[in-house]
Amino acid sequence: MGHGGNVFEELMADHREVEEIFGRIQAMTVQGQELRDLVDEVTIEVVRHSVAEEQYLYPAVREYVEGGDRLADKELADHGRVENLLKQLERMDTEDPQMSPVLQQLMDEVAAHVEDEENNLFPMLRQACSSEMLGELGDKVRRAKAMAPTRPHPAAPDTPPANKLLAPGAGLVDRARDFVTGRGRS
Repeated sequence: MGHGGNVFEELMADHREVEEIFGRIQAMTVQGQELRDLVDEVTIEVVRHSVAEEQYLYPAVREYVEGGDRLADKELADHGRVENLLKQLERMDTEDPQMSPVLQQLMDEVAAHVEDEENNLFPMLRQACSSEMLGELGDKVRRAKAMAPTRPHPAAPDTPPANKLLAPGAGLVDRARDFVTGRGRS
């Protein structure tokens, strides 16, 4: 979960981790519990990552990048679509014929989001902020991920201050549920 480094190094390491899980999903020949475990794993990683971005990255974009409100709103819309897909997958049995198309839609949405962040948003923020500030953002993102929910909550607030107040509580409940059910231990 915590990779270290500035905000870009931290978030890009998350991006590579999610891409690796997607690769394992695409390489699968059989479904069942192994697929469920990988979907749970990618859900946990994407939700934690998204919550941390919503708490710290996008507010920084709003504050320091010209046109940052528009950029942050676009990224939040991307997160909303991804979170709804994750919620659908959470409810699906792995044998459901819709599982594969929804998974593909998730992979496509995440890939487009990652490409946009890495090629557009990150360079703009890098230009607008000092390396010290980017390092502090990395620390904040790591702390947020440690406390973040592990399950999709599409109706939860995605902007401060409400998201910073509610996410730790939801995260605690999610981690307790995960502990009891064994989810995410694969």
